Amino acid sequence: MAEFRYEVTERIAVLSTNASGWERQLNMVSWNGKDPKYDIRDWSPDGSKMGKGISMTREELATLKGILDEMEL
Repeated sequence: MAEFRYEVTERIAVLSTNASGWERQLNMVSWNGKDPKYDIRDWSPDGSKMGKGISMTREELATLKGILDEMEL
């Protein structure tokens, strides 16, 4: 199996925290040495483990923002 590498290049926001301390965060993350992308996923309290998440380019995030802006929340 190939080596899996990541680097959190910028911590942007904590969206929520669950009862066990895991945080759902919005960060900029570089995966396997590639350009950083916006990333939403759960992280353990010490930041050593991560859950499943989604990474988006700036364009994808802008599209999502446009959709959210049109929704009544």
